[in-house]
Amino acid sequence: MKRAILPGSFDPFTRGHLSIVMRALPLFDQIVIAVGHNSDKAPMNPIAHRLEILEQLFKNESKISITQYSGLTMDFCKKQQAQFIVRGLRNAQDFNYEQPIAQTNLELGGIETIFMSSEPHLSHLSSTIVRDIAKHGGDLHSFIPEIPQ
Repeated sequence: MKRAILPGSFDPFTRGHLSIVMRALPLFDQIVIAVGHNSDKAPMNPIAHRLEILEQLFKNESKISITQYSGLTMDFCKKQQAQFIVRGLRNAQDFNYEQPIAQTNLELGGIETIFMSSEPHLSHLSSTIVRDIAKHGGDLHSFIPEIPQ
């Protein structure tokens, strides 16, 4: 079974994240969307709220499971028996940040990282920008996925 972890803080989960998930889905037997705590970021939403939104978004997708984790992503992958990490890249800055992490995960844990480029019309989008828009009362509908009813 080809199992992948898609880790992130997902605060909030954006249309860019959704695009990566949906494009990665045909590549794996199962994708675990893993909500982690990033101590470098001040969260807008508690983890429980983020998990609830993800559960609602993917409630009809049997190949996706949602969970939270803490600690090293590589250790979490081993516990989940996942061979792959999926990471979305918007630009060269993202690649420069992600590449040494991917190489370390491969060297220390044998976990392969699959990089997926964002769709061009979503490459400007980040959770940080969306949080700032929300903080100032802006309209988020074009940046975050619509929750199915």
